[in-house]
Amino acid sequence: MTYKKLSEQVHELSNPQRSDTFVKMFRDAVRDGKFEAAYMPERFTMPKQFTRRGSEGTYQRDTKEMLFETTPKFDKWFDEVNRELAAARKGGTIKPSVEAIEAGLVDFKQMAAETRKKMQASYEKGQALGQTRSKTKRK
Repeated sequence: MTYKKLSEQVHELSNPQRSDTFVKMFRDAVRDGKFEAAYMPERFTMPKQFTRRGSEGTYQRDTKEMLFETTPKFDKWFDEVNRELAAARKGGTIKPSVEAIEAGLVDFKQMAAETRKKMQASYEKGQALGQTRSKTKRK
């Protein structure tokens, strides 16, 4: 049997800013019996940099250390979770900017299509408004 600490595994994440989510998912998986793990007496600092709203600087959080067995089943689970966490967050949208477009983070063609649709809707609304105004009789 090979054992590994949760703190070591966290450092293998592709995106360390998601370490808090990973620890939560890890604990859920242990609770659901996907693999075995045990709490250790010490704590470790997660690599994620947290920021407090309205204040400067970052801080880090500590969490309870855990020891687990490295099995092919665990490795498969970790690969899936790591891939999921490495992908862009679902909640946050990337602000359109020249840099984001050039980096391929924002689809320019999609943005252009949405702009065209908005302009067309606005134009049609204006035309319709003009039509109704010309039909009403002037006194």
